[in-house]
Amino acid sequence: MAPQLFTTATARSAGLTRAALRGSSYVRLAHGLVVRLDDALDERERLALLATVLPPDAAFSHQTAAALLGAQLAPPPHPHVALTPRRVLPQHAGLVVHGRRLAAEDVVLDRGLRGTSGAQTFLDVAAVLPPQELVAVGDALLRAGHLDAARLGARLGRADRVRGVVRARTCAPLLSPLAQSRPESVMRYWLLASELPDPEPQVPVTDRWGREVAHGDLGYREWKLLLEYEGRQHADTEQFGRDVDRYSLMAADGWLVLRFARSHLLRPQVVVDRTRRALLSRGWRPQPR
Repeated sequence: MAPQLFTTATARSAGLTRAALRGSSYVRLAHGLVVRLDDALDERERLALLATVLPPDAAFSHQTAAALLGAQLAPPPHPHVALTPRRVLPQHAGLVVHGRRLAAEDVVLDRGLRGTSGAQTFLDVAAVLPPQELVAVGDALLRAGHLDAARLGARLGRADRVRGVVRARTCAPLLSPLAQSRPESVMRYWLLASELPDPEPQVPVTDRWGREVAHGDLGYREWKLLLEYEGRQHADTEQFGRDVDRYSLMAADGWLVLRFARSHLLRPQVVVDRTRRALLSRGWRPQPR
């Protein structure tokens, strides 16, 4: 059974007091909107319930849409919704409402939820995210099939004077569907924005017989240099053993592997400097300006 939804008025008519609605059997979705839980309520179910009280032209947008479409982005505490501009734009204490004139191609229905398309979402979040995080969102949307160069180019082409369009147009050429995680995308952005050679995502590593034995998150084939991001999953005992085997195979065939962790995501200068030093040690030389 789906969770039962109450507005302030329907709760009163059902004989529910304010004290009852504050009990453990109820969860507040937004101001004036409460749900009775029969089962655990996940984010998608929460948004589906919210959608039942929204106008028919409403579409989830911005970070809310990005999370729905598979970007590794935490859903905002107050869902973002785009509505067609009107004389008085409806406001709700539990929502962030944006006035948007959306074309038909700017809206998609994803597993029953109406939200902005990948291209529209990328443009919207460009106004509020730093460039490295915007690239990470774009990579995820590409990887999930919600975005491609043609659709993104078309949307950005009709976005003159839209807030965030300059950043969106700057970051669009940097996107890659090959990135497997947000940290990989963030590190790649820092390297692309530096004076270093552009890194390649998902670099295959072959042995002396040409067999692929591993791959690196980012790397430079010419200089046999790889960059690896070590997330929490690498602490697992079995994964640790696989990593040791993989790194020894890489080293045996002459690859140098730089390993980075969560703490490095806040220190872009460290990632760039260590990569630069490693490249220099492998024979790369900066080109004179």
